[in-house]
Amino acid sequence: MPSFPPSDEPTLDGDCLSLKNIELVDIFSRKRVSLQPHPSHQYPNETLIHHGYLGCSPLFPTVAISICTLAAYRQAHRTCPRFSIQAQCKALCHLHNIPYRPYLNAQFSDAYDIYLEILHRVDVLINQALNRSSPNWRLLNCCPCCFYKLEDEENLALDWLVTMDGNNSLKRWTSSTADGTARKDSRRFRSDYWLDRSTVDRFKDEVRGQTHPTADIDNWQDVEQTDTAPSFTCVDRWRNAGPEQRKRMFSVFDESGIFIAACRHRFILLACDMVKSGELAKYPLAIVDRLLTVYGKNGGCAYDIGCAFAKTLGNSTLGPRVTTGMSRAISV
Repeated sequence: MPSFPPSDEPTLDGDCLSLKNIELVDIFSRKRVSLQPHPSHQYPNETLIHHGYLGCSPLFPTVAISICTLAAYRQAHRTCPRFSIQAQCKALCHLHNIPYRPYLNAQFSDAYDIYLEILHRVDVLINQALNRSSPNWRLLNCCPCCFYKLEDEENLALDWLVTMDGNNSLKRWTSSTADGTARKDSRRFRSDYWLDRSTVDRFKDEVRGQTHPTADIDNWQDVEQTDTAPSFTCVDRWRNAGPEQRKRMFSVFDESGIFIAACRHRFILLACDMVKSGELAKYPLAIVDRLLTVYGKNGGCAYDIGCAFAKTLGNSTLGPRVTTGMSRAISV
């Protein structure tokens, strides 16, 4: 994907909008061509997309990348998130037998961002046409076995059953660790899988208010027994494992892992980032809050520390809803 000197830049003819001398990049080939647009085309990228390519700039593209190449990278990146755009550009350079240049990353990245935006807008239109655009449509329909009801079907002991847990294998260093300056990222997830940080942080003081002010905030499960919380024999013996140094270690990561909820058929329902911490109470509380809102009462939640979490849940602001809505938190 080399760039060209100014004299070789493709020109846009004002009368016929023809693209001349533009570089077309595919997985196994690269070539310079001149393209003639359809009479209805108003912009260069309309002509390029008609031929299966996407330009690296909106009005005067010098390089265009094939849709097949962008689609192949998307699937490779989904399979291996560590496979970066830089690695993809280097691979293309090897295939095309040309030297790698850093500016190729920017060209590929610009085209790839537009490609993802096109896919997103197409998905939105498809969901609207299929009447799948309601806020909780995916949660209510992602697992037919769990959430579809048949006529004359007998009532189950639990209308819905999910499992949830955290994992700290997906970490991202905070910028301050490398003496860098953090750049604000105003982008928001457009997926309904994720609970954002503001939603999760609504529950950050739920346990701290129930415990002694000097208590370790990571020992969120150790709360005082109340009349509203169920009694479990194993709770008093449980303590948050791990030395103090390990608990403080999470502060060096901007994201220290993810916390997810899945149905018993292994469909992912919800997820949230664990931010600069281990597995705190606010993450399962935020998950349970959304589950109760969407699925309603008579549900069950399996959690590896379910006995202790049941006390935390009962003492939180979700306690009244759990008493009348959620049957139990099951320890597994």
